[in-house]
Amino acid sequence: MTKQADPKLLVDRYRLMWVIRLHEEALKVLFTQGKIGGTTHLYIGQEAIAAGVIAQLREDDYIVSTHRGHGHMLAKGGELRPMLAEILGKFTGYCKGKGGSMHIASLEVGNLGANGIVSGGLPISVGSGLSAKMRGTDQVTVVSFSDGATNEGNTHEAMNLAALWKLPVIFLFENNHYAVSTEVSRSMAGGMKNRAAAYHIPIQQVDGNDFEAVHFAAEEAIDYVRSGSGPYLLECETYRIEGHYYGDPMVYRSKEEVDAWRKKGPICRLEQALVERGILREAECREIEAEVRKEVEDAVAYAENSPEPPIESIFEDVFTEEGA
Repeated sequence: MTKQADPKLLVDRYRLMWVIRLHEEALKVLFTQGKIGGTTHLYIGQEAIAAGVIAQLREDDYIVSTHRGHGHMLAKGGELRPMLAEILGKFTGYCKGKGGSMHIASLEVGNLGANGIVSGGLPISVGSGLSAKMRGTDQVTVVSFSDGATNEGNTHEAMNLAALWKLPVIFLFENNHYAVSTEVSRSMAGGMKNRAAAYHIPIQQVDGNDFEAVHFAAEEAIDYVRSGSGPYLLECETYRIEGHYYGDPMVYRSKEEVDAWRKKGPICRLEQALVERGILREAECREIEAEVRKEVEDAVAYAENSPEPPIESIFEDVFTEEGA
């Protein structure tokens, strides 16, 4: 019999996945309205990974995120209001409007930062893991990366040092099939399984759109790393429904390909399981979706009505105090 998660956990994570999805859908509207500076990269279609891996970390564990990091932050305990305020560049945001969409960070929830540089977060995770080991804690760091980072030197240097020093780091490979416009099979030789083997790092490959598969694989990875056994590589196969950035014309893939993946998306799959097992009725699923939609709308209004950063704050949070 296939292993099944606790019903209460499934409902909680189902709700979280809707929070992530509707947050991203709201960003599409805000971006179209010209209310988001720069660009934004959406997490739509990958929600089961954040909900399955990051949401089961402890409060004192750490994550290091990517330019596609909104879902990671929300799964680690980030709140909708300061999230949306930050993305809109408002003073009530997590970074007082200075981080924006690609650089959200919060030490309070254990997010060491999203990173606009491809593979830029992996060396940071090694530092975080080394810190935990030197301090004698059992804290775990999860660092997310995707197809574009697989061939970067930072990735291999980070994996090498983490393995060499047996650091408590989970390398979370969110294989969404594309590095900008290049399909992974055209850019990565050998696959991540062979690369992990080269560094003697255990790897588990799972269906990243199956929440329970991700959850149980992550549980195993977290236990392994927290025990002091060294790093672990978790590869979750998923699909980036939207383009690399919102507004990407996506001429490099067919509508049929996107539609096929959309039909096997993580939210509809978990919803189907909840209904088939009698945990929720379809009407209750729609109630959860409606509740979350209202919360997101409230957070959007809060963000839009929040103040801009005052000009005198421009040099704040840039330098540490002497002796700090």
